[in-house]
Amino acid sequence: MNLSPFWIALQFLSSLPIRLPGMPEPQALGRSLLFYPVVGLLFGLLLMGLNALLSGTPSMLHAALLLTAWVLLSGGLHLDGLADSADAWLGGFGDRERTLSIMKDPRSGPIAVVTLVLVLLLKFCALLAVIEHPHSVALLLAPLIGRSAMLALFLGTPYVRAGGLGQALADHLPRTLGKQVLLASAVGGVLLAGVNGLIALLVACISFFWLRHLMLRRLGGTTGDTAGALLELLEVVVLVVLALV
Repeated sequence: MNLSPFWIALQFLSSLPIRLPGMPEPQALGRSLLFYPVVGLLFGLLLMGLNALLSGTPSMLHAALLLTAWVLLSGGLHLDGLADSADAWLGGFGDRERTLSIMKDPRSGPIAVVTLVLVLLLKFCALLAVIEHPHSVALLLAPLIGRSAMLALFLGTPYVRAGGLGQALADHLPRTLGKQVLLASAVGGVLLAGVNGLIALLVACISFFWLRHLMLRRLGGTTGDTAGALLELLEVVVLVVLALV
């Protein structure tokens, strides 16, 4: 299999120094979605490696460094989507066109700032709990589920902005193969994390369908911003669940 879709996925989802020559073909863009769970797995392995290197560091500093690395790995891309979605959901007043218009505005309002602070605070506290009661598999499972959820979203949810990168992803995603990758990711996550992983996956699935329902009711589908927001929120859900079980 041509590995260019993997490099497309890695370039898009991470801040790693990946540079592709020119704009990829639409078919390669669509196939890159199949590698989103692989990128999540790679993120998890990097975070687990950093977690091992930080062993013995004071817990709060340990958690802060892990969170910083996590944000830097993605370049804050999905946090930006979360901020835009939070602003649009409040400021859109239930109106589809107004919500979509606000998402295009690069400025962040108070609700975006509050949302980012709360999400990062929850992530930090969950990481602290994971460190103090060693559940390092959470560092693998959260990014894996978060990026697998983006594949699931594009598999079964209309993309509402015509043209652009997101439309190419949605139009050229191999559906049957996508479902197989999604199933393999779910089974692999449960095998890695056992019963706790199954619990986290079930809660993440419930959260996924609830958030997807909100997108469909307000927008009739998804955008790049709401997909990024979904990823960030599901990562938090998985971390919190695994910190509690």
